[in-house]
Amino acid sequence: MKYLHSGTITLFLIVSLIFSLQCSAASQNSTASDRIIPGAESVSEYVQLLKGKRVCILSNQTGMVTKERHVLDTLLSLKVNVVSILSPEHGFRGTADAGELVNSSIDEKTGVPIRSLYDGKGGVPTQETIDQFDVLVFDLQDVGCRFYTYLTTMAKMMAVCATNHKQMIILDRPNPLGFYVDGPILDMKYKSGVGYLPIPVVHGMTLGEMANMINGEKWLPDGRQCDVTVIKCRNYTHKSKYQLPIKPSPNLPNMRSVYLYPSMCYFEATPISLGRGTTTAFQMYGHPNMKGYKFSFTPRSIDGAKYPPQLNRKCYGVDLRKKPSIDQINAEGINLEYVVDAYNNLNLDSHFFRSFFENLIGQGYVRKMMMEGATAAEIKAMWKDDVVKFKQQRRPYLLYEE
Repeated sequence: MKYLHSGTITLFLIVSLIFSLQCSAASQNSTASDRIIPGAESVSEYVQLLKGKRVCILSNQTGMVTKERHVLDTLLSLKVNVVSILSPEHGFRGTADAGELVNSSIDEKTGVPIRSLYDGKGGVPTQETIDQFDVLVFDLQDVGCRFYTYLTTMAKMMAVCATNHKQMIILDRPNPLGFYVDGPILDMKYKSGVGYLPIPVVHGMTLGEMANMINGEKWLPDGRQCDVTVIKCRNYTHKSKYQLPIKPSPNLPNMRSVYLYPSMCYFEATPISLGRGTTTAFQMYGHPNMKGYKFSFTPRSIDGAKYPPQLNRKCYGVDLRKKPSIDQINAEGINLEYVVDAYNNLNLDSHFFRSFFENLIGQGYVRKMMMEGATAAEIKAMWKDDVVKFKQQRRPYLLYEE
């Protein structure tokens, strides 16, 4: 009887585990052969790239390989040397408020240290943390808007990896808004954490595609290039209407909120409540002093919205939880009628806008036109050429059929 070498046994076990993980992922939706498969599920494509490397994972609650298994647990089960976790806005578990400072900690389940990128120190890890890893595995579910901060996090980490000669592997995930492009291209004088790149509000790209564009357009400091490998999605195109299996952050609870997000987020830079402090944020808007509306809601302190705007005050306004239809929302794209309506109703003139309104919308003319009485359609017409220009500019970097 021949005995297998221990290394052979280990390799056999790893291969078997990868096969079982992929079979488990496939069986979740075995009735649909054309099921969209995120990059994280193609374990065999990236685990071999991690052999003998010190690995850091940048992920959160969306980084699932199967319904039951996170990418962290998957890599640890395959004996990958995971030395640390980086957590983005909302934390590793995805429960913190928008912009809330999150302390570094230890993952209770695995004992792997978590280094928060939202600890108030600039959104990048310390040099000590950087020196501890060879390759960064990036797995976050984005929602496809310029002001959703996971894109900024990726761009900053690409710069870190490029500067420190680290590899980066992006486990690509579908863009739930990947079927259209809309909004003005960011004027870079308004560059911030909620607007970091010269792209439209709705860019229609996956983060893997965007990483290609960041490198190709030399948007990193000093034109540096990041050593990036993208593990592609399967069965995904830019016509796909991908349904998020896990909410990407506390205040985007369902697909209606995701579809309304590109039209509603500007309220963050006004006194208007967009429903934070309710279970259906981004699906309503109102203010205690708005007139002519019967619909009302009262923001409360809840998990993910501890101190929402207009806390404990009864707000009157518009209910978007059932109407318009999802099809209408998606056909309209960015709809500024909601912001224009609230601006005209409150009659606050310049006091309606907070200083970071331009950071969200990306251009100075929007506030000016609104104050001059322009309609939502007139404002939207201003960025028509931006959309055409960007769709042409992004074409060489697309990984999926338009």
